[in-house]
Amino acid sequence: MAEEGLLAYPDKSSTSLLSEISNVSTRPFVLAFTVSSCGAFSFGCIVGYTAPTQSNIMKDLNLSIPDYSLFGSILTVGLILGALICGKLTDLVGRVNTIWITNILIIVGWFAIAFAKGVWLLDIGRFLQGISLGISSYLGPVYITEIAPRHLRGAASSLSQLSVGVGISVLYALGTIVAWRDLAILGAIPCLMIVPLLFFIPESPRWLAKVGRAKEVEAVLLSLRGPKSDVSDEAREIVEYTQHVKQQEDVNAHGFFKLFQRKYALSLTIGIVLIALPQLGGLNAYTFYTDSIFTSTGVSSDVGFISTSIIQMVGGILGTVLVDVSGRRSLLLVSQAGMFLGCLATAISFILQKNNFWETGTPILALISVMVYFASYGLGMGPLPWIVASEIYPVDVKGAAGTVCNLVTSISSWIVTYFFNFLLQWSSTGTFIIFATVMCLGIVFTAKLVPETKGKSLEEIHSLFYDSPPEDST
Repeated sequence: MAEEGLLAYPDKSSTSLLSEISNVSTRPFVLAFTVSSCGAFSFGCIVGYTAPTQSNIMKDLNLSIPDYSLFGSILTVGLILGALICGKLTDLVGRVNTIWITNILIIVGWFAIAFAKGVWLLDIGRFLQGISLGISSYLGPVYITEIAPRHLRGAASSLSQLSVGVGISVLYALGTIVAWRDLAILGAIPCLMIVPLLFFIPESPRWLAKVGRAKEVEAVLLSLRGPKSDVSDEAREIVEYTQHVKQQEDVNAHGFFKLFQRKYALSLTIGIVLIALPQLGGLNAYTFYTDSIFTSTGVSSDVGFISTSIIQMVGGILGTVLVDVSGRRSLLLVSQAGMFLGCLATAISFILQKNNFWETGTPILALISVMVYFASYGLGMGPLPWIVASEIYPVDVKGAAGTVCNLVTSISSWIVTYFFNFLLQWSSTGTFIIFATVMCLGIVFTAKLVPETKGKSLEEIHSLFYDSPPEDST
């Protein structure tokens, strides 16, 4: 398959990237991309919901800080449950059927929150959404990665994941002017839009090959690439590599525990660390409790939320443009460095505020630090960890690997989300120094161990880590 498209045009804007996807792809692929993007947007809406609504929900329902901390963190409890079942579920019923399940859970969750009269229904709605996010955080990148042509894989995945940042930003902005119950109803709209499209999107050809439906692989690829495309080589490569993987299976290692063989150690470590790193580096602390950070440092919440919304989208768009030009690894390093600087600057702003130094400039520094953090996250650490994870695992362990990665990041997310308010009361400066230290360690890890996957087929990427596949026919 020729390396063309995005790799040949380093100056493409996000608009031309969308045009590229539309021009070289068929209606089924565009619909699948749209579903994935709407799902990611809905993901962002859920994540961004608590920050601008915290004070109003606590006031209207008379919640204490522990009550609201439970509401914020129970999302991650659901994430843990979703993480436990995501790999098995998507392998068992397929990618498309799992999208149906996640959308239903999100819609029910939004309406439970919107009509909550007490904390229990509020928590139930958030918990159901967490289960859905635990599944879809693995499912979305995997589905797009498995159906996209290799020269569009990075851009398509990044554009889809950019929608997470857009969703967060939109909820941040709307949260300043819309009541929290109305905001919950608005949050259900993306999922309601997805439902009619689910009847028309194709199943992943790699999943079809995995479950023994090899005859359908070429037909699905034709629908994705166009009836005039020659997909015989791509179909043969997918089927042959899947069969090769099955032949290489250790007879003493079956199912989930096969993932823990020595040959998967490096790829499993890379996936776990990259996906857990943003959580341990304070992402949910910034996302869920931005209002607390702004209030503590004297920043106007409305100004902060709007500024943060804009800068996060800018970072995400820039990352989408660069992902198939500069590559995954370099963007990860730049993104991690920016998040480190954002955490460090936030810590310094708390030191200045506590000691009454530079009183007029401290709120500005705090706002800039949050903007730097979110811009850097959108640039690389938002979309790329799951993109890399969806690329590096062969189909026979992809479900198990997704479950493990998702479980680790969900637990990390819960720990940070639940304890952040208490850590902030202990030491606001110390909390963000801890986050900065985590990001610094992430830079070293990425520089030493993470390979570049830009421009390679999934089968070529797998050959970097595992037994050599059959000779590449492309």
